[in-house]
Amino acid sequence: MPADRILILGGTRDAREAAAALTAREYSVVTSLAGVTEQPLLPVGELRVGGFGGVDGMSKYLVADAISVVVDATHPFAVRISQHAHEACLRTGVPLLRVERPAWQPAAEDDWTIVSSAEAAASELPTGACVLLTTGRKDLAHFFNRADISGIARMIEAPPLDPPPNWRVLRDRPPFSAAGEAALLAANGITHLVSKNAGGSDTAAKLTAARRGGIAVILIARPPKPQVPSVASVGDLVAAVEGVLSP
Repeated sequence: MPADRILILGGTRDAREAAAALTAREYSVVTSLAGVTEQPLLPVGELRVGGFGGVDGMSKYLVADAISVVVDATHPFAVRISQHAHEACLRTGVPLLRVERPAWQPAAEDDWTIVSSAEAAASELPTGACVLLTTGRKDLAHFFNRADISGIARMIEAPPLDPPPNWRVLRDRPPFSAAGEAALLAANGITHLVSKNAGGSDTAAKLTAARRGGIAVILIARPPKPQVPSVASVGDLVAAVEGVLSP
């Protein structure tokens, strides 16, 4: 029976699936959540909530809790925690693996514009655009400050600022269906979809709906993260963990 203790940096579907798969293999699994979501979907196994206190705090935790492997299953745009994990694992010698879901790639019929930031995405929108904005709670001001566009800002949590009259907030949680996304786009006269390139299958339905509806997509490219051993699926992760612990 494996006695090794595994820390999963979570908050994503990948992290929940990783916790379930590794727990089923009888590893001792603890998932860490940042604590910013009011009603998160919880993984199986042990849970810790809140920050570590930077690289120093995470390093101390890894040693004190006798962590054998760290699994970074955070969102592709969660750069800071991935950087801290990389530095803490280098400092302590604890192996680090990342679940890196494949990025979305455009099909021939897609109308995509790739930008580097939310600010660039907001600047790219033409006057009169009606937008479905799915970038989350942060960076809303770049879009809300433009009086010449309108739209729907969809997110799980309540936004940190009230929307102006030309915007409304839709609180909802994936997964979504392509049919449901198409209905949302059509019912609200959406001309542009703005999203982050999170990848995976959970939210790809909106891209399918935009393609079928001839709607322009402005996609924010992934920021760079530290180079660490990565896998594309939870199935590959289990094999990778076992390879690290029993080479």
